[in-house]
Amino acid sequence: MSETKRTKIAQVLKHHAESGIGNTINIKGWVRTKRGNKNVAFIAVNDGSSINSIQVVADLANFSEEVMKLVTTGSCISVNGILVESPGSGQAVEIHAKEIEVYGTADAETYPLQKKGHTLEFLREIAHLRPRTNTFGAVLRIRHHVAFAIHKYFNDRGFYYLHTPIITGSDAEGAGAMFHVTTLDLNNIPKTAEGEVDFKEDFFGKSTNLTVSGQLEGELGAMALSEIYTFGPTFRAENSNTPRHLAEFWMIEPEMAFYDITDNMDLAEDFVKYIIRHVLDHCYDDLEFLQKMYDNELISRLNFVIENNFERLSYTRAIEILTASKQKFEFPVAWGIDLQAEHERYLVEQHFKKPVILTDYPKDIKAFYMKQNDDGKTVRAMDVLFPRIGEIIGGSQREENYEKLKARIAELGIPEKDMWWYLETRKFGTAPHSGFGLGFERMILFVTGMANIRDVIPFPRTPQNAEF
Repeated sequence: MSETKRTKIAQVLKHHAESGIGNTINIKGWVRTKRGNKNVAFIAVNDGSSINSIQVVADLANFSEEVMKLVTTGSCISVNGILVESPGSGQAVEIHAKEIEVYGTADAETYPLQKKGHTLEFLREIAHLRPRTNTFGAVLRIRHHVAFAIHKYFNDRGFYYLHTPIITGSDAEGAGAMFHVTTLDLNNIPKTAEGEVDFKEDFFGKSTNLTVSGQLEGELGAMALSEIYTFGPTFRAENSNTPRHLAEFWMIEPEMAFYDITDNMDLAEDFVKYIIRHVLDHCYDDLEFLQKMYDNELISRLNFVIENNFERLSYTRAIEILTASKQKFEFPVAWGIDLQAEHERYLVEQHFKKPVILTDYPKDIKAFYMKQNDDGKTVRAMDVLFPRIGEIIGGSQREENYEKLKARIAELGIPEKDMWWYLETRKFGTAPHSGFGLGFERMILFVTGMANIRDVIPFPRTPQNAEF
């Protein structure tokens, strides 16, 4: 096959004038469909750079029967051909093939993606192949663009990207069950005289776990660099099989010195609006496909978020609104409860009809590190609530007072020996500071319109599932 530099299919479809009608080009990709008659074959080829495939027209008189038999759905090919205007509807250009090389074959009898219309449940069973479908190609491209937007947003605003540890010696975050990390022989676990596991013989010399959050370490960075953000994997060992839970997921956690709760809310609102604008600007073809296939209100919902100022109110006021609504909620409403998704969605979708930020939650349902209000009952927490999904961001102003933080740690029974380093930041140059956490997959769930969080991460980790 003659040497011609490859052009990505997205480039050909978007910039075909520059690619040059009448010029010879090369594309490489995987065959989505092949149809035709005894004289001509129409081959749809996709290389993952676009939701759209390009049609390759092959005059069978110019190709051996042996080669064309290998060109089947799922096979990988390289094509040299002439770029021409397409006489058919649905595409502006097509390629008239001059040379075809088959890189890899796909047996028509056993290739799992031979037919269209596979269920998402079936595709989860073949996670190694599902990126080749239109749905997961769209989701993964959007996932990339959201990740890029996050880094760009913080970089352009002077934040520093801080890498916090994945392995932690503390379980004091209080965010859920943790996965243990050990090199001990599970068939011969060393024990202390009291019959407990002797972690002194373990790799780190103490009990260690996979992190549930980078926040506490992120605060240390903010106390030196002013504004930082983390973006990394986190882990929850909860036996939960809901469409909103994963055992391994990614979190974005900015921490900012000298920010109060209002500054924190301003940043959170601006941040999520920026991400959504970026997706609308760079992924519109993929959004249109997902809207057509899965969620006919997707694009209007994204615009709904960026076109509205977020409503801000206290938890106490929210409870009053929910109580007065006379709605029949599955979970009863009373001051002091942890709001459920049905409560959050009522506030967003029915009462205010815009995204909502709730503040000043009861301290008994929030984490130890949140700044206590003067009323002694509430803390300066904030949750950002979105349509369809409920809470998408959780954050707070952090407690910077050493004595108050120490007392709260003792009140909750958290071992001070595990938190001495965190407390010391309040002894040496303490400062007002705030931060929040955004679940990356929750954000992808929102901007793609997908219904199950397992369908927005390449290889979902859930109870009884770590196959790929």
